[in-house]
Parts: sequence; C-alpha cells; structure tokens
Amino acid sequence: MPKIALIQGKDCGSAAENVTWTVARIREAAAGGAQIVCTQELFTTSYFCTVEDPDLFDLAEPIPGPTTEALQEVAALCGVVVVGALFERRAAGVYHNTAVVIDADGSLMGTYRKNHIPQDPGFEEKFYFTPGDQGYPVWKTKFGTIGVLICWDQWYPEGARLMALAGAEILFYPTAIGWLPEEKAELGEGQHHAWQTVQCGHAVANGCYVAAINRVGEEDGTEFWGQSFVSDFMGRVVAKGSVGETENVLFDCDLKALEDHRRWWPFFRDRRIETYSGLGQRWLG
Repeated sequence: MPKIALIQGKDCGSAAENVTWTVARIREAAAGGAQIVCTQELFTTSYFCTVEDPDLFDLAEPIPGPTTEALQEVAALCGVVVVGALFERRAAGVYHNTAVVIDADGSLMGTYRKNHIPQDPGFEEKFYFTPGDQGYPVWKTKFGTIGVLICWDQWYPEGARLMALAGAEILFYPTAIGWLPEEKAELGEGQHHAWQTVQCGHAVANGCYVAAINRVGEEDGTEFWGQSFVSDFMGRVVAKGSVGETENVLFDCDLKALEDHRRWWPFFRDRRIETYSGLGQRWLG
C-alpha cells in the first residue's frame, strides 16, 4: 500500500526558492511515510504562460540539469520516488512542459513530455511548448507502476487508457489550473466540477488511482484553485487539499484492492478493440 504525497504549492519568487521549498516538502512528506511524491506543474517557476514573451524561454533548463539533480539527491536521501514537473530546454527553439520520474534510489527513470498543449486567454502554452513525442510511457518504480500526464492532458481519456493498458496503477497529473476573474462568478463552479469529474472518470474507466496536483495563490490575474485530490478506482475523492493553502496531501493506495477490483470489473478484458479504428481519425462526421 504505497503512500503517495501531492505537493500543493505556490510560486516563491525564483527557481532557487521554489526548488528549496519543494525539496523541504519532499523531506516532510517522506517523514510522514510517503513513498511516491509528486509536484505541481512547472513547479520551479511562476505560471509564466499568461503572456507571450520570448525572454521567458530563459526559464527553461536541460534534463538532466540542476533541478533534476536536486530531486535525485532528495529522492535517494529519503528513499522515495519523486515526480517533478518543470520547463525543459531540449534545444534552441525546442522546449517542453515535462515531468521527470526519479526512483527511490535517486536514478532518473525517464521523462514524460506533455502531449496536449492548450491555447486560451491566460494560458498561452502553444507559444512555449512543443508537443511531446514520447507517447505515453509508464514506469515500474520501487513502490508501484505509475504514469504521468500533465494538466491539459486531463481532458483526454486516450492518454489515461494507454497508460493503464501499459500497466499503470496510479496516474499522476501535475497541474496549474485556476479561475480568471471575469469568468469565476458564472463559470467557476462548473469548471472545477468538470475538472474533478473527468479525472475521477479516468480512474473508474481504467480501474486505477488518479492523483491531480494543483498550485494555489494568485498569479498575474489567475486565481489557482488548489484542491489537489486523489480519486480511487470507484471514482471517489478519498483525499483533497484546500482551496488556498500550501500543503502536502497524503493517501495510502491499496494496490491489492485495485487488483481485486479489476477482477470483478474487467473492463480491459471486454474491450472491443476491433471496433475502435476511428479513434485514429481527427473527425468522423
């Protein structure tokens, strides 16, 4: 029964401060028994995608790089698996929104590059991020088989399904999502409900745990709504963070109960894969 920890944080003002704060929270989570720890999306920076500014590409860093090395060090020291989501500089002009997966011995297992890139007012991500080109990998860590998807990926069932089919037992979604002031009164409740519900649906449809990690605080007019949560394989929210406070959200995942559940609700057995060819098309109308 691995204990997972979701680090719900906010921007501290600089990459160095954000990494220092996050490493302290990882140590704190490990002291509380956590074995797999995940950060929010772009945890080393503010959510800078509210504007299109080429100077902000300077925030990106290589992988491996200084942040990766800091996470590897604390992972090995505490004996925990760490998932850290940051801004990757792959090459000049090629940048990704990326999560690194580090095993409990400090080894870098690999990366996931965000596949679905949004473009909305206040979320100008297509300017900064090249879509991922690694597919949907999973990792057999010391404490369980996990998949990682990032923020806008949350709305697409295909990624969650492919990771579950590859053996993922827990899906982590590092996130940066919030309310815009002009929308909150009319749409805020519905937006949050949809966000939580669709991810709980991924947990049900794939018989797995889903953990979404969001940031808090207000940045450049966006009010991040926090409320990081864990859904079990029945779609029940079994752990949840606050709206506005930084905190670690911890939960014990019962992988034996998950396997028993998949035996009684054998969705993978009953898939009619020969009928799904249309999923590879942009539109069928």
